[in-house]
Amino acid sequence: MSTSVLIVEDEPEFLQRFTEAVLADAGLRLIGGVSTGRAGLAMLDAQPPDVMLVDLGLPDIGGVELIRHAARHHPGCDVLVVTMFADDVHVMGSIEAGATGYLLKDAQAPRIASAIHELRAGGAPISPSIARRVLSRFRIAPSAAAPVSAPIPAPAATPPAEASPLSTRETEILRLVAKGFSFEAVGGLLDISSHTVVTHVKNIYRKLAVHSRGEAVYEAGQMGLL
Repeated sequence: MSTSVLIVEDEPEFLQRFTEAVLADAGLRLIGGVSTGRAGLAMLDAQPPDVMLVDLGLPDIGGVELIRHAARHHPGCDVLVVTMFADDVHVMGSIEAGATGYLLKDAQAPRIASAIHELRAGGAPISPSIARRVLSRFRIAPSAAAPVSAPIPAPAATPPAEASPLSTRETEILRLVAKGFSFEAVGGLLDISSHTVVTHVKNIYRKLAVHSRGEAVYEAGQMGLL
């Protein structure tokens, strides 16, 4: 089956470019292209897409609010941010709200289409420059959060093995994937190959009876695994 796509982009030039990228791919199906956040919300609720491609600088409501709504009410919808913003506030805000991919607007049409397919395959496509910023922030956050003399916070409690269908490594991978890291980035952080990460992700999907990254994060959250 084709992947349904909703585009929310207020700049006509980019709306046309993204629309053409979707229409040119036989595996994708465009269900709408709108230029305001409120119109995006209406279409999202009326006909939830498989993937929502969204800009952050919308004229009425922020793109992050739209992402948060999708994550809460339509967990099966993957969200791909395509924007001009490359700063930490927008990047981390989008990921924390539930975005599953983050590309800058200099991405070419074929990259937009391939990123949509990558999302549905369980990946988290991120522009290289953005991925580097996210990885850097992730690595320095623990030491920057408190003075050296401050006590180290206890790690988050892990559900008892008998209460969780996921192994410790699977839970670790799902937490990183939920933060927006690509499979390659997760492999680098855990010192394992991306193929091993993919195998773990497939096992996670099977154990949670889901078919996408968004659904896995939602179900794991409902079960208290994240």
